[in-house]
Amino acid sequence: MIEKKSSIISMTGYGRGEIEIEGIRIVTEVRSVNHRFLEVVVRLPQGWILLEEQIRKLVQQVVRRGRVDVFVSVEGNQSSNKRIDVDWEVVNSFLQASQQIEDRLGISANLTVADLIHKPECWIVEETKEEGEHVKQAITDAVEQACHNLKEMRVQEGIHLATDLYKRVDYLLEIVAEIKELAPLVEQQIRQRISSKLDDMLGGREVDQDRLLTEVAIYADKADITEECTRLESHVQQFTLALQANEPVGRRLEFLIQEMNREINTIGSKANQQTISSLVVSAKSELEKMKEQVQNIE
Repeated sequence: MIEKKSSIISMTGYGRGEIEIEGIRIVTEVRSVNHRFLEVVVRLPQGWILLEEQIRKLVQQVVRRGRVDVFVSVEGNQSSNKRIDVDWEVVNSFLQASQQIEDRLGISANLTVADLIHKPECWIVEETKEEGEHVKQAITDAVEQACHNLKEMRVQEGIHLATDLYKRVDYLLEIVAEIKELAPLVEQQIRQRISSKLDDMLGGREVDQDRLLTEVAIYADKADITEECTRLESHVQQFTLALQANEPVGRRLEFLIQEMNREINTIGSKANQQTISSLVVSAKSELEKMKEQVQNIE
C-alpha cells in the first residue's frame, strides 16, 4: 500500500506584499495561472524599470512553471530627497526658438522664466542615492513577501488537488479490479457465440469440438485484456508515486493519463462485453476529470 502523501504544487495562486517607508507605500501583487512553461511578466512604475530583472529572479526562486504576473505600485511623497537641476541645453533651445519666432514673424514671443518653470523638459529630477536605495530595498522586500504568500497558496491548492486525485485513483483501481474479474466471461461468451454460429452453419449436425476449441482460442487471444490491465495498474501506481515527488510533475502526470487512456480504450475495443464496456466508459470519464486537474499542476 502506497502512503497517500503529496508534494505537488498548483500553478494557480495569488500573493500580496505591502511595505511603508518614509511616507512611501509600496504594494506588490503576484498572480499565477497554468502555462506550459515559466513565463514572468513584471509591471513596474516609471523610474523603477531597472528592477525588472531582479524581480524576475526572485519569482524564479519560488515558481518553476506557470504564467506569473507581478504588479508593483509605489505611492506617496517621493520628492523629499530629490535633487532638481536645470537642463540648460533645453532652456537655451527654447530661448533660441523664441528669438527665431521674433525675427521671422516680427512679433514678441515674451518667453518668461515663469513659462520655462512650467515646462518639465527644462528640469532634471534625480533621486538622491540614499532614498533610491531605501525604496529599492523596500520594493524588493515587498516582492519577496508577495512571492512567499503566492507559494503558500500554491502549496495549499496542491494539497486539495492531490486529495481529489487520490480519490479518483482509488475509484479507477476499483474499476480495473472489476474488469479483471469479468475478463474470464469474455472467453465464455466467445465460445457461446462461435458454437451458436457453427450450429447454424451445420444445420444441427454435431459440432467438431477440436474446431470449436481452435476458433475459441484464436478469438480469445485477440480479446485477451490481461496485458492491458497489468499496464493500466502499473500506470496508476506510477501516477500515485509521481504525486509524492519533490519536483514539478505536471507533465509526467499528463503523460501517464494519456497512457492510461490508451490502455482503457484498447480494453474496450478488445473485450466487446457489455458490462466491461460500461466500466470503460466510467474509467474514461474519471480520466477526463483527472486530466483537467493535472493541467493545473506545476
